[in-house]
Amino acid sequence: MINSRRARTSAGEHASTGPPGPEAAQRQSTFATVLRHDLPASLVVLLIAIPLSLGIAAASGAPMISGLIAAVVGGVVAGALSGAPLQVSGPAAGLTVIVAGMIAQYGWAATAFITVCGGAVQLVLGITRMGRAALSLSPAVVHGMLAGIGAVIALSQIHVVLGGQAQSSVIANLRDLPGQIVGHHDAAFGIGIVTFAVLLVWPRIPKVSLIPAPLVAVAVATAVSIGFGLTVPRVDLPDNPLTGLALPTLPVGDLGGIIIAIFTIAAVASVESLLSAVAVDKLHSGARANLDKELVAQGAANMASGALGGLPVTGVIVRSSTNVAAGARTRASAILHGVWIALFVLFLGSTLELIPMAALASVLVLTGIRLVSLAHMRELWRHREFPVYVVTFAGVVFLDLVKGVLLGIAVALLLALWRLTRATVEVVEDSAEEWRVVVRGSLIFLGVANLINELRRVPEGRNVVLELHVDFMDHAGYEAIHDWRSGYERTGGAVRVDEVHDTWYQRARQGKPEQHKSLPGQLPRWFAPWSYWQNMHSDGGEPDAGTIVPEPRPGADPMMLGMHEFQRSAAPLVRPFLSELAERGQKPSQFFISCADSRVVPNMITSSGPGDLFTTRNVGNLVPRNDIPSIGSSVGASIEFAVEALEVPNIVVCGHSHCGAMKASLHGGVREGTHLASWLRHAEPSLERYHAREDDGHDADMTPADRLSVLNVVQQLENLMTYPSVREAVEEGRLTLVGLYFDISDARVHVVDPETGRLSPVDPATVL
Repeated sequence: MINSRRARTSAGEHASTGPPGPEAAQRQSTFATVLRHDLPASLVVLLIAIPLSLGIAAASGAPMISGLIAAVVGGVVAGALSGAPLQVSGPAAGLTVIVAGMIAQYGWAATAFITVCGGAVQLVLGITRMGRAALSLSPAVVHGMLAGIGAVIALSQIHVVLGGQAQSSVIANLRDLPGQIVGHHDAAFGIGIVTFAVLLVWPRIPKVSLIPAPLVAVAVATAVSIGFGLTVPRVDLPDNPLTGLALPTLPVGDLGGIIIAIFTIAAVASVESLLSAVAVDKLHSGARANLDKELVAQGAANMASGALGGLPVTGVIVRSSTNVAAGARTRASAILHGVWIALFVLFLGSTLELIPMAALASVLVLTGIRLVSLAHMRELWRHREFPVYVVTFAGVVFLDLVKGVLLGIAVALLLALWRLTRATVEVVEDSAEEWRVVVRGSLIFLGVANLINELRRVPEGRNVVLELHVDFMDHAGYEAIHDWRSGYERTGGAVRVDEVHDTWYQRARQGKPEQHKSLPGQLPRWFAPWSYWQNMHSDGGEPDAGTIVPEPRPGADPMMLGMHEFQRSAAPLVRPFLSELAERGQKPSQFFISCADSRVVPNMITSSGPGDLFTTRNVGNLVPRNDIPSIGSSVGASIEFAVEALEVPNIVVCGHSHCGAMKASLHGGVREGTHLASWLRHAEPSLERYHAREDDGHDADMTPADRLSVLNVVQQLENLMTYPSVREAVEEGRLTLVGLYFDISDARVHVVDPETGRLSPVDPATVL
């Protein structure tokens, strides 16, 4: 027993001296990261946090110690719980105006209670996963709110810089500012000038930008005030910070106003924190922010800060960006900066009391000015959101923050409603006798007046095509179109309603109006090969340009996946059209004869849909002559059915580039005795035509196989005339024969002249 115990002890001692296990190694790595990166970064953030916290407290009319308490709690509590580890929280300039108004109305202790309640609301929002919902607020409203707050801060604190006192409202500050500027300026003004100069010059000095400009400016201004023995107002802290804590008390006043104040603190603090977290994510390549967790952290921090008599806390982009720039890697930097501030207040509070208030006011003036961002204005102007910004800004400055934000939200909603329900109307004169009116968007009562005005531009007695690309039409839209159409046709005109996306007008006319918008889900992927969209689904992104797209993933049947994609995305779009076609039967306008080549998609190159094309496809788009004996030719049967039963007005023969059948006819290589060899004998007249014109220099820039493809189209048009039903319909003017050539590489369709074989571009004015 003794020996075994000794053996185990010896083994344990030996193990303890061996290499550390995975958990121990991770702890050592984390500790090294904190020492190397987070500790230095926390000291840099400390230097910028102290002057800003004191200045925000002064601008809010709160005790100076409250700003430092908020900085400590924001660092330690919010930093420890944060869903955005590199974000640094503390008192924010964005809440200055709100807090100042609450202090004036309810007093400081009651404002602290409101802060606790606002934090509780944030906590509930985070627990119920409402973090991302806060980001649905229009950025124009947020930036307008911050700009308005910045203007209010700058207008109030400039009075302190000039040696006066900030007034209670923006109007009063504006009214008294001219007198303040031309009046007597004492030593405080000189301190302000020194602070401004350092704030503007310091960032331009190379290799010193790591030390924050506000810290340097406040330090220089303090040194100047002491060196010259200036008598100026300075920071006032309680002799014993722990006994100077102001505990929260219940507010006295209108309950509705108190509730609004609580939710205002919660909403503004949440939005500012979440926007800051999103912005910080763009500054580093680490883990992305968990916004719900961040909201919980901000709520807990505000409850703690209010309970200790501190200002409301938010995530602050100035401190957070400084933290990232200083090299922080983990949440330890934010936590440590809060610890350093606490130690500074407890043991070096007398040093803080040397700081002139004018220096802090100067820092806040510049901070407020920077909140009015010209870059944001330009961006919002480009996106046509500037009216929302202006209304929010003006409301915050001249009314109050809540009214300004509500006004901004109202304008944003009205602008969104106008955009979502706006229908564009374009009137085009196609010819002297035909006009086209194209309507796009959502056609509801708000756009009816514009629609009627545009329709009245069409002269009387014309043929009008009313082309509807609408995803919604209410009764007002339907009635406006129907009434105009009836009135226009009574005066001798003709109106054809062409519905492109959905049959809104027709269904309303039949008494079956639709209630929901069209185009559910994403658009179908019929225009791309299976392999492209299948691999995009499996890999999560589109292939890079120039890369070879791999084959569909193993085990996946392309046909089954394609049908699944059709039922998921395309079926809801075409169902209304197919339903009508099923009831009334097919009446195609074209009999389309094309090659069986998989790269040629007739409906795609003709922009047609179900019910438009009656199609026959074969190798080489060949039409066997009717005077050559054959039994049961499927092409011949299709021709007779199309002309005699369906009475199509047009037959189209479409050849294409890179045709394998034409290459085989030209160069051989097809095994004799096969069905393919027998079929390609129908291309021999085309080959004879090609050799007869081989030296005429026509289309010399085309390959021989492509020139043969064009002449093959001419030959098949001649072959069609050997069918009695076709010849009779053509002679009577009931049928037109058309030749087309599709260039696969260029994705371009050309019209083939049946006499010369020359190619010409597609002309929309040409009537088949």
